[in-house]
Amino acid sequence: MRSAGRSRESSVEDLTTRARIRDVAVLRFGRDGFGASVRTVAADAGVSPALVIHHFGTKERLREACDAHVLQEIRHAKRESLVEASGNRFLEYLATAEHYAPVFAYVMRSLQHGGPLAKAFVDHMVEDAVAYLADGVAAGVIVPSRDEEARARYLVLSALGAGLLSMALDPPDDPADVAAMMRRHFDAITLPALELYTEGMLTSRRMLDEYLLYVSDPPGAREDAS
Repeated sequence: MRSAGRSRESSVEDLTTRARIRDVAVLRFGRDGFGASVRTVAADAGVSPALVIHHFGTKERLREACDAHVLQEIRHAKRESLVEASGNRFLEYLATAEHYAPVFAYVMRSLQHGGPLAKAFVDHMVEDAVAYLADGVAAGVIVPSRDEEARARYLVLSALGAGLLSMALDPPDDPADVAAMMRRHFDAITLPALELYTEGMLTSRRMLDEYLLYVSDPPGAREDAS
């Protein structure tokens, strides 16, 4: 019988191996799409295909684990940039944006692949966006919305749509080199996005007032502070 200490060591080793397989799967799926085989992922991780199946059961379960990990990375990055980042912290985030290139590539592949899993993935992104936007509202750095879920969905779909267009119109020379394309994308959108989010675009709220009169019962309607 193995000692308790040996069991704990094996458990930690299993978790480390599982995380390594998941991380290389994110890279491989982001580069080649979800047609990449378990055998290829196993070779990238330096393990046998049987060990991949041991940890995840099926390729579909492996993708679910990758989805969960990528969503967690996005959630952390968004909270850090929207709620916690200020001054030099925000500049540091922009300077290291390429660090998220594997996540960006994985998300783009998921959208391109389509289907129920892609829809569920986007729905999870919206749910997470509702949560970190609420944190921003509570922290006083984001203005409340009449419909928080609708705003979160709009922001997520806008960001994903812009990313997909960048991938289509300015594809990386090599599928493995998403970081350079991502840097060009961020450089192109950061200034106009910050202008829109911080200064706005319209000089009056006339269109909003007309729309609120047009809709009989706007969702999440609230009294304006103005």
